[in-house]
Amino acid sequence: MKINNTKTTHLVAAIALTLCSFGVFAEVHPEIKSEVKSEVKSEVKSEDHSEESHNKLALEHAQEAVKAADAKAIVEHADAAKTHAKIADEHLDAGIKSLGEAIEHGKLGHDKPAKKAAEEAVNHLKAAQ
Repeated sequence: MKINNTKTTHLVAAIALTLCSFGVFAEVHPEIKSEVKSEVKSEVKSEDHSEESHNKLALEHAQEAVKAADAKAIVEHADAAKTHAKIADEHLDAGIKSLGEAIEHGKLGHDKPAKKAAEEAVNHLKAAQ
């Protein structure tokens, strides 16, 4: 089968356009993602967490992601929910560690360190709620 110059030109042009399309998508997509992430991080930092727990905020953002009308809003809320969930998880882990320390000190008869560790556990568990 013989390919003439016109078919070769069209084939090369189609391949070039396809590769350019992938290149443009790959180049633009990370910019959009980083822009959205920076907006969400600034939103999370600016929220007042004194009264609301991270678990509650994670749930609220996840529910807002479900209600969102467009992909950008879904990403924003899902990312915020994930951030709050991770923070809550870190507090739970710290609370569990503090409880273990309270148990260890208590078994050794160390009243003050046991009490201090238990207080730390309460603080972490409250923050994780």
